[in-house]
Amino acid sequence: MKTNLLPALAGATGMTFVGGSVAVSGFLADAPSLTIQALRYAVACGLLLLYSRVAGKRVLRPRGREWLWLCGVVLTGMIIFNVALVQGSRHAEPAVLGVAVACVPLLLAVAGPLLEGRSPARRLIVAALVVTAGAALVQGLGRTDGVGLLWALVTFACEAGFTLLAVPVLGRHGPLGVSVHSTWIAAVAFGIGGVVGEGPAAVLRLRLDDVLAGVYLAVAVTAVAFVLWYTCVQRLGSARAGLLTGIAPISAAVVGVALGGPMPGLPVWLGVAVVAGGLALGFRPHPTPQDATAPNHAMASATS
Repeated sequence: MKTNLLPALAGATGMTFVGGSVAVSGFLADAPSLTIQALRYAVACGLLLLYSRVAGKRVLRPRGREWLWLCGVVLTGMIIFNVALVQGSRHAEPAVLGVAVACVPLLLAVAGPLLEGRSPARRLIVAALVVTAGAALVQGLGRTDGVGLLWALVTFACEAGFTLLAVPVLGRHGPLGVSVHSTWIAAVAFGIGGVVGEGPAAVLRLRLDDVLAGVYLAVAVTAVAFVLWYTCVQRLGSARAGLLTGIAPISAAVVGVALGGPMPGLPVWLGVAVVAGGLALGFRPHPTPQDATAPNHAMASATS
């Protein structure tokens, strides 16, 4: 179990950055969103390619069905997810969407092992339920209508898709390769949308705070967090890694306070304790034989 420490820290760090993006993204409310997203992913891809060259790591070209898996990651986890957040916020309070995302560990605990060729572990399912409950306490409950609930469901599915659709290609491409290809595909998709929907001159409307927020999203939340997260998924399996998504709402609350927001109330602190309990259950030593089966680090690549 000691070998799980570094990938777990990688996943936790990645989710910390993702959680912090919630507060940072608020600075982009009036920015041309498609254009800023295109720049974000383009910059992140450039940084990842620079790292691959410095580190001497080769980025393989996708082949066959791998294109479908990678495009699926982009379509669900980057494009539709962002649309669902924007549209959902018009019908539901942010807490509703946050709770939807907080339910992802449960889906990953069940569907993840099946994609990896293993049976779901009951202990990890229970741990996922605990983490989900704790994350929901941290987020709080909000008001919504039927349309808002539908967008919350879409948000939930897309957040899970970002992890699950990457599993079949992590074996051949690794965390770095998946991150490089998903970011350049996203940059192209958002770039086309930005030119058509916002105009080529939209980049000239960006203010300094837009640029600073975009830099944080490009560097920490994309270039760094993507590699950290996919490293965690590859090493620990998506079920156990999924438990770490419970850290994101906690990070969001902490960053919110750091940026001048109010101190969290008692339910938030209770939620933090519950999330910690779920993580302790999921990462405790001496796993059952079913849990002890490590994911295949050389997962079969998608058939070409």
